[in-house]
Amino acid sequence: MNLPFDPTFLTNERFAVGQPVSRKEDPALLRGQGRYTDDLNLPGQLFGVMVRSSIAHGRLRSIDTAAARDVPGVHLIVTAADLDAAGIKNMPAAAGKNRDGTPTPRPPQRPLASDRVRYVGEPIAMVVAETIQQAKDAAESVFTDIDPMPAVTGASSAAASDAPQLHAEAPGNVCLEFQFGNVEQVAAAFGRAAHVTRLSLRNNRVVVCPMEPRSAIGEYDPEADRLILRLGCQGVFGQRNLLSAILGVPVEKLRILTGNVGGSFGMKASAYPEYVCLLHAARTLGRPVKWTDERSESFLSDSHGRDHEMTAELALDADGVFLALRVMGFGNLGAWLSNATTIPPTVNTVKNIIGVYATPLIEVSSKCVFTNTTPVGAYRGAGRPEGNYYMERLVDTAAREMGIDRVELRRRNHIQPEQMPYRAPSGMLYDSGEFPTVMDKALAAADWDGYAARQAESHARGKIRGRGIGHYLEVTADAGNEMGGIRFEPDGSVTIITGTLDYGQGHASPFAQVLSQRLGVPFQRIKLLQGDSDELIAGGGTGGSRSMMQSGGAIAAASDLVIEQGKQAAAHFLEAAAADVEFIRGRFTIAGTDLGIHIMDLAERLRLANELPAGVPRTLDVSHVFKGVPSAFPNGCHIAEVEVDPDTGAVEIVEYTTVNDFGILVNPMLVEGQAHGGIAQGVGQALMERVVYDEDGQMLTGSYMDYGLPRAADLPALGFESHPVPARTNALGAKGCGEAGCAGSLPAVMNALVDALSEFGITHIDMPATPQRVWQAIQAARSAS
Repeated sequence: MNLPFDPTFLTNERFAVGQPVSRKEDPALLRGQGRYTDDLNLPGQLFGVMVRSSIAHGRLRSIDTAAARDVPGVHLIVTAADLDAAGIKNMPAAAGKNRDGTPTPRPPQRPLASDRVRYVGEPIAMVVAETIQQAKDAAESVFTDIDPMPAVTGASSAAASDAPQLHAEAPGNVCLEFQFGNVEQVAAAFGRAAHVTRLSLRNNRVVVCPMEPRSAIGEYDPEADRLILRLGCQGVFGQRNLLSAILGVPVEKLRILTGNVGGSFGMKASAYPEYVCLLHAARTLGRPVKWTDERSESFLSDSHGRDHEMTAELALDADGVFLALRVMGFGNLGAWLSNATTIPPTVNTVKNIIGVYATPLIEVSSKCVFTNTTPVGAYRGAGRPEGNYYMERLVDTAAREMGIDRVELRRRNHIQPEQMPYRAPSGMLYDSGEFPTVMDKALAAADWDGYAARQAESHARGKIRGRGIGHYLEVTADAGNEMGGIRFEPDGSVTIITGTLDYGQGHASPFAQVLSQRLGVPFQRIKLLQGDSDELIAGGGTGGSRSMMQSGGAIAAASDLVIEQGKQAAAHFLEAAAADVEFIRGRFTIAGTDLGIHIMDLAERLRLANELPAGVPRTLDVSHVFKGVPSAFPNGCHIAEVEVDPDTGAVEIVEYTTVNDFGILVNPMLVEGQAHGGIAQGVGQALMERVVYDEDGQMLTGSYMDYGLPRAADLPALGFESHPVPARTNALGAKGCGEAGCAGSLPAVMNALVDALSEFGITHIDMPATPQRVWQAIQAARSAS
């Protein structure tokens, strides 16, 4: 597909594409009128509480529920035996192929543990009671007899020959042996290289920490023999398909409803055991059952993010030109596949590893390994930030080792605009981008040439200062079917129906901007419907930085269908031939005349018409499946400056500048907000966030007393500039922006920190660079000198 962007699409109207329009939902949210799942309570509702394993690995000998059943108010205790008797199937597990072509193992996971537990927090039972306190009291009375077994929590440790084994189906705990690239050609390139840079890189595990914990309400409609689940997720269409397969019911017998969602970042996309238990309990009892995660529980039960151990190597010739790149290592999946993903350390690393640099050859070889830890799933970027982090750390290190200026080394290896479209060694086809210009603009915005004065001023105060570049490119998620529905309502409003889902992004305004500009529908009259599976005929959910390209493209395509229908209808009411009807800025007119009718008036005329001739549509409504567009390639350059207190190891980010190419910005204000959020999460991972387990698999960072999150005071003012180069693969020219902040901030911050610490001869430090780690590195360097 090659759809050159039409510049006439941009206007200066208040709600047009390209205008910084406020989010439609914000007034209601600011007034406390948002409706998140835990805000909902249904008549006759009961409450569920989970019983979880307190042991990371062990044989589950028995579950004694007798005392719990005697607690006042208890209606039901759901165990694995109950789900088995009800015909509940296994949790989903994605299949794949190993490097030798053999299928990957898929250990069968029951929603509730039956004979063995494999991580702390694994669900064993659900207690359902009249009140939440009664359910908690009863849950504490459930006795689980577990014989502890040795546990393993690190990916490389789990792959060792003497490691405890989690699943008989996965010998050596290996789920997937992945390999991409021509091993021989890459080895030959490294053999003739004038210089090889090698780094061991730890991509630390993080807790996802959305503002809203997971919550759900299961309900059963006996008259329709239908299950209903209300929850926060990332797409109701996909959630319905996942759960219907587990429950063994047709999709039409399950309805998923989602209201406001307070963040997800990938974690709420999958189906969880709690949802299965809720629906089973609701069907068994004939009453709604509600469950809400508590924060300490969510640290154990929500899928985690990242957790890779990689060795990255870059081969260069004598002039610093990149010859080949090799990444090898381990990805930690946690205990099960259902809420985990193999994509970040494999396919997404391949797609994103070269970033903006012409790199002829790549090899990615990784093992995805089971461990006695919470499953590791998608987290903002899901391999995209990781790939860029590996490359940017290699580039800075290679520049230092070869005595080449870090900016100059990047310039020598940039993919040039005239090389577009550029076929990357990953197989991806970059359609657009002006990477040298983006970097030059970022250097100017950051006052790169004036850095020496700022560094001297920091030194005068006893601080050491460093600066770093994070020059990133992301490959957005693949194309998928998406619904483009447009419905003209009796009250004069217009509803967009689409299968992405807003969990904090602010879809309503930019989607309305697209529709308003395409059809001339008043912006204030446009509503958005995403959270009801009954209304959808397709839906890819939100993830992979593709919502505007998918739903925006679906809205644009559906608008074209509305216009075609409208011409037929307008021709009837204007008493003209359809071929003579034009559509301009919301009006259908007879060409060459001033006779016409506005689209909103036409919709009303059709609604009120008693009889219409054959061939005249009875409505302008459209329900359309958009086939999707290829990946886009958002890119940019982040520049960070940090100050380090050598006496305490404290790191402060004092300057931060970004220049980004997100293609056409439908709503620049929301795009900037997305960038800010991604930067903050990247800073959190770089400097403070880390999940720590002890040797028995107990989490030592199970609350915010021990797990650090970035706060407003941890960030300076974030400079944001745009250099939009329209994508040529979608009609809107958009490239996606939701995950890019992480991709730029991880390397920018860590490169800046290593630059500061180079004063002590330190060439690398792993994330998170906590004050303790930084101070220890400084002390070790001083002792060694």
